[in-house]
Amino acid sequence: MGNDTDYQPFVRLPEMTTSHSASNARQDSTGLLGLRDVAAGLESWRRDPSASSHGRLTGAFGRVVAGSGLSGGHLYLQAPPLAEAELRAGSLLDPEAETAGLRAYELRLGDRILATLQLDAPPAAVLSVDECARGLEIVIGAAWSEARAGQATDELAALDAATRGIAGVLDLDRVLQLITDRVRELAHAQYAALGIVDQEGGIERFITSGISRAERERIGAPPRGHGLLGVIVAENHLLRVHDVAADSRRHGFPPNHPPMRSLLGVPVGARGRSIGRLYLTNKLPSGDFTEDDERLVEMFALHAGIAIENARLHEQVQRLAVVEERERIGRDLHDGIIQSIYAVGLSLEDVPDLMEDEADEARQRVERAIDSLDQAIRDIRNFIFGLRPELLEQAGLVGGLAALADEFRVNSMVDVDIETYGVEESDLSPDQTGELLSIAREALSNIARHSKATRGNVRVEAHDGTVRLTVSDNGVGFAPDTQRGPSHQGLINMRARATAIGGNLQLHSEPGAGTRIIVEVARREPSAADLMDRGNE
Repeated sequence: MGNDTDYQPFVRLPEMTTSHSASNARQDSTGLLGLRDVAAGLESWRRDPSASSHGRLTGAFGRVVAGSGLSGGHLYLQAPPLAEAELRAGSLLDPEAETAGLRAYELRLGDRILATLQLDAPPAAVLSVDECARGLEIVIGAAWSEARAGQATDELAALDAATRGIAGVLDLDRVLQLITDRVRELAHAQYAALGIVDQEGGIERFITSGISRAERERIGAPPRGHGLLGVIVAENHLLRVHDVAADSRRHGFPPNHPPMRSLLGVPVGARGRSIGRLYLTNKLPSGDFTEDDERLVEMFALHAGIAIENARLHEQVQRLAVVEERERIGRDLHDGIIQSIYAVGLSLEDVPDLMEDEADEARQRVERAIDSLDQAIRDIRNFIFGLRPELLEQAGLVGGLAALADEFRVNSMVDVDIETYGVEESDLSPDQTGELLSIAREALSNIARHSKATRGNVRVEAHDGTVRLTVSDNGVGFAPDTQRGPSHQGLINMRARATAIGGNLQLHSEPGAGTRIIVEVARREPSAADLMDRGNE
């Protein structure tokens, strides 16, 4: 300030008592109304820290100063989550102005300093100065408490959304990326990374968020755990750094690395052992990571550790299941099909000798061997397709139809084409997909058994809010009105399946002109999750 007055040290304000009533009487209604306006202005500033709300807050502060009979005031508010603000009034509008009665205060809530205050007052108004400062302290404390409560609610909601986003994801690669993306959003960081450590504590995997693939490629090899990253790995505790470049423990960045300033590193563990580290850099919109960020990320790290461990256990179970399935396949092949082929080989061993003396017996043995080999081939085909019943459930409609066509080509002499137009997996519910695949299977089976066709066609298309499945052939056809025997239940079953999913089935056929089966069902309305997934593609 531009004066020679000694700058008094900040002091803790005394509590107001009823003995101040005489001084209260000296305060006019403008000061009291100003405090109410300051409270409203702080609320507006919390919701929208704009130039207009700053002007409103400054005006309210000026009314408090003037209403308390003071010459001027300067308030510097620095109390996150309230936005930073500086207010001036009266004689202190000019930072260089000469002042005679300057008093300074720290406005607190408990041990937390919320703002600093300077008031310029004549000597006769000392008591009024203290009461003015006390009133501002109460109003600012209430505004900060409300803002902090709102922030805590928002943080808990964000934490809940982040943990729900990773819960139940069993693919390890996907859950690692999801964790990295979610923690960056949670802590409002420009960049985030997840380093998975090996038994020796080195970084074996490094997943990033906020950096594009092209940027990653320009940076080069992932970090190996030197510098500050190594400190977090070695010491296995939280680390918060104001400026990475100014820290003596830094190792430096490789060429093409984006600039990074503030850093927050948090360990991730599960079942009492270290799994990895979360790294967040460049707090947004600007500034340092806070204690609140530490607390949030630490809580998220607990859930992240559990999610990673669950995904790893799922992978181990899947690998074990594959090993067990291979052993079962080996046993089944050995005990069944291989033994059958071995028996065929034994039956043919003395055929050369029989060809000279017992030609008819030799011919019959060869014919039986051919029949046995044909049966073995059919068994192998059935065995192969029996290994993947889940394919039709997991591949969706288009992939399931392709698998059915493969199976149909192997087990029949009919060629079949697959055509798809504009169909997305989200167009159908799982029930609709399953029933349409069952209808297609039954229709193809009828082509193989009854049509005497040389070619079939499976077409699925989406348009005008519907999905249409058409299965056709160039076979002998039939008259649909002809009475069918009780063993011919295929068409009845297909109609029942179509009805079960809200669809309808049409049959077009006539002798000599092939058969065409058409099923139409309504497309499913896309969910919010479907729309989000499409937006992320």
